[in-house]
Amino acid sequence: MTRLRELARNARLAASFVGGALATDPAWLALQAARRTPARVSVVVVPRVERLLGDGSSSEAGRLRAAWQAGDVAALRAADPSTRSGRRVRASLLGQVALLEAAVLPGTSHDADDPGPRAGEKAAGPRAGDLPVPVHHHLTNSLPHTQSGYTLRTHAILTAQRAAGHRVTSTTRAGYPLTIGVLGARGTDVVDGVPYGRLVPRSLPADHGRRSRDGVDLLVRALEEARPAVVHATTPWTTGDAARTAAARVGLPWVYEVRGLPEETWAASHPTPEARERAAASERFALLRAKETALALAADHVVTLSGTMRDELVSRGVPGGRVTVVPNAVDAALLGPAPSPAEARALLGLRTAPFVVGTVSSVVGYEGLDTVLRAVARLRAQGVDVSALIVGDGVDRPRLLRLADELGLGDHALLPGRVPRDVARTCLAALDAVLVPRRPDRVTRLVTPLKPVEAMALGRPVVASDLPALAEVLSPLDPAAPDGGSPAGVLVDPVDTEAWADAVGHVLTDDAHRATLVDAGRRLAAERTWERLVGRYAGVYAAVTASPA
Repeated sequence: MTRLRELARNARLAASFVGGALATDPAWLALQAARRTPARVSVVVVPRVERLLGDGSSSEAGRLRAAWQAGDVAALRAADPSTRSGRRVRASLLGQVALLEAAVLPGTSHDADDPGPRAGEKAAGPRAGDLPVPVHHHLTNSLPHTQSGYTLRTHAILTAQRAAGHRVTSTTRAGYPLTIGVLGARGTDVVDGVPYGRLVPRSLPADHGRRSRDGVDLLVRALEEARPAVVHATTPWTTGDAARTAAARVGLPWVYEVRGLPEETWAASHPTPEARERAAASERFALLRAKETALALAADHVVTLSGTMRDELVSRGVPGGRVTVVPNAVDAALLGPAPSPAEARALLGLRTAPFVVGTVSSVVGYEGLDTVLRAVARLRAQGVDVSALIVGDGVDRPRLLRLADELGLGDHALLPGRVPRDVARTCLAALDAVLVPRRPDRVTRLVTPLKPVEAMALGRPVVASDLPALAEVLSPLDPAAPDGGSPAGVLVDPVDTEAWADAVGHVLTDDAHRATLVDAGRRLAAERTWERLVGRYAGVYAAVTASPA
């Protein structure tokens, strides 16, 4: 397709998307537009738009949105809007409910009574003689337009699989990245030799069922062109459901990679403990959980990130023998010589206190990043000259900026927003200690993040919330390895700010303690390289392609 035709196609879809959003839910469109303004603008504009929409009382459509955000599906069903905008918003939301309620039939012949290896036991690796297979990845989003733990893991996997000899193709969800405002998107983006194909429909209809079918049709065409032996999809359910349906139409096995628990992430996004509790008890939560469980049951094999997540899937009825753990890992090159924190700060042009702590992360509530600011404020009050650096963007960034002002941190709180991928890694290296202060929600107890592994590979000590998933990240894959019984980091009560300040202060001021953590972390990171772990995918693909259809 020529560049001119690409741009014309993009303009047609963008007009359809914006026109539909204006007709159905203009307030939602305004909020999305505000979130995509430059950081210095969004920090002022977004809170005002959120306040305008927040209580749902300003309009009938707003009240319906509020019901959906609260998970109250019964209220949506019972509503009888009197305005055209209210009727359109209700129809759109109920269309999403209908897709969640659609049956997913487990079309597999696996032994549901096979529990597989228990947590802590080693699963069988790839068999001798396993050959690389052509694989197609269907993704939610990707580099270069979205930078997150999800897209970085995806890129590392696809890069390692290509290096191992697999023929790798990929697509992203229908409409992406145009739906996030990248109007000049190419039909295929190539990043470090990895191609990311885009599925661009003629329009994005208000009917979610039709929109879903259009996306599947495009994915089927991509599979027919790529001719893979297996389809590999990831959470959330929208991506997994499209891959399942398309794989069935072309007669291919499919693998579902459960990288998170969308219903738990959604519940954790609510601002107060009471709201999170209500969300977890809502019908929307139950529908999301049921859909994700059904997809995991329907897949020919499931991959997930940790033993904690594997145990959760087994508790939902997924046979343990069909679940393979592939933890977050790093490129082996990251284990090479790294700049010191001071050298990295010089490369970034940062003039800060002698010590800098913080993280590179999505800036959302359950990450608990207010703990970074509160611990730094407490340490400064104790005479420790330390600054906070929190790199990344998200809905919680405006609140953190306000908190930094309330704590009087001034220039000792740096929140630059989103930065390019190479700069983000230099920012991580610029930290004297990497903090992972995740809030004790159910999602953070189960799902493991990527950044602690990158931090350990760079030789940075890690201080993290004492949660099962984080304890697993900081423990060697092989319990028989040196220091197999000791975490390669410091675990702290997630809600005890004083304990956080003490733990961080100890790491910063005790050279021997810091050196012990760095050595243990580097050894652990050396176990978790994609070069070592990519073979687990080869074993999964060999198993599903050898199974009867």
